[in-house]
Amino acid sequence: MEEINNAMIGALSENVFPGAVLIVSVKGEVVFFEAYGYANKLSLKKMTKHTVFDLASLTKPLSTTLAVIKLIEKGKLELKDKLRKILPQFKNTGKADINIKNLLLHNSGLPDYRPYYFILSDIMKNERQSALKNMLVKEPLIYKPGEKTLYSDIGFMILRWVIEEISGYRLDHFMDENIYQPLGLDNLFYIDLESEYRKKKNGIYAATEFCSWRNILIDGVVHDENAYVMGGIEGHAGLFGTASDVNQLLSQLLFSFHGLSENSIIDGELIKIFLSRQKEADRVLGFDTPSLTGSSSGKYFSYNTVGHLGFTGTSFWMDLERYVIAILLTNRIHTTRNNLKIKDFRPVLYDNVMVNLGKMRL
Repeated sequence: MEEINNAMIGALSENVFPGAVLIVSVKGEVVFFEAYGYANKLSLKKMTKHTVFDLASLTKPLSTTLAVIKLIEKGKLELKDKLRKILPQFKNTGKADINIKNLLLHNSGLPDYRPYYFILSDIMKNERQSALKNMLVKEPLIYKPGEKTLYSDIGFMILRWVIEEISGYRLDHFMDENIYQPLGLDNLFYIDLESEYRKKKNGIYAATEFCSWRNILIDGVVHDENAYVMGGIEGHAGLFGTASDVNQLLSQLLFSFHGLSENSIIDGELIKIFLSRQKEADRVLGFDTPSLTGSSSGKYFSYNTVGHLGFTGTSFWMDLERYVIAILLTNRIHTTRNNLKIKDFRPVLYDNVMVNLGKMRL
């Protein structure tokens, strides 16, 4: 694995990111796990294997999507359920017939992103939830549901609303009770900005951007502005975690997918449905899949691979055929989001991982 180590050290010297943690596992066995560089280059706080990262959009597959799976398992939700059935506020809008599957496949017709935080930040905190819901209801579609695939934060903000409406729990509490705590994953959590107990276990956090809007260096607080104004808990962003706990959660999903988990808390048949490509979109539900060309996963992951990227510099890919999980967590936006070098580095790194695993004949 020396080539992988050299690639990571080289990325540091080329300022791809200030620091990173890389973990690779095969059939549940960790075969590579190292930390590099700095969690905070201003304070010279070193990165460790236990550093907690703002996982950004990894929240979508590792929290919101799993919450949907759990509600389906409990018989409280179906993929075909339409918004007008669950949330009456959408009844007389163009979004009434959007179903849960549309939201998970990113073909709902909703736009990708809106800077709601500009308006929400001027509203009293206890009124922001209803204000955001009103914005989501009024948000116009930019194409017909099912017509086109467009990755959308807004769809997952609506999914958060759906989950909380049906379950009666706030998203972070629902995930703690139903997924993270039963699996013993203490280092996957949201940071509730309204709570005094903001930083669990006084962990080491990977600092992100110096935010000109907030006029602070973001460290142990969610970077995404829309999630921030909503108190740190949202469906598209807000989850924090360590590489080890992300690997444990993905390993559980992988074992469930193959029917190898003896005490799975996530239904294996549902996982198979969610992680299989859907005909209407050639995507899986809630996760991303490698592009046919120019994928950030590189060239060597199989067709049956799922994963996701996060804006803060986080990513993972899970090869369902080869039982391989590779997770690269970085603070590439520390101290500025203008550093885009990771786009070229990721596929090279993931190719390096798969080539080395091939040499090990795992």
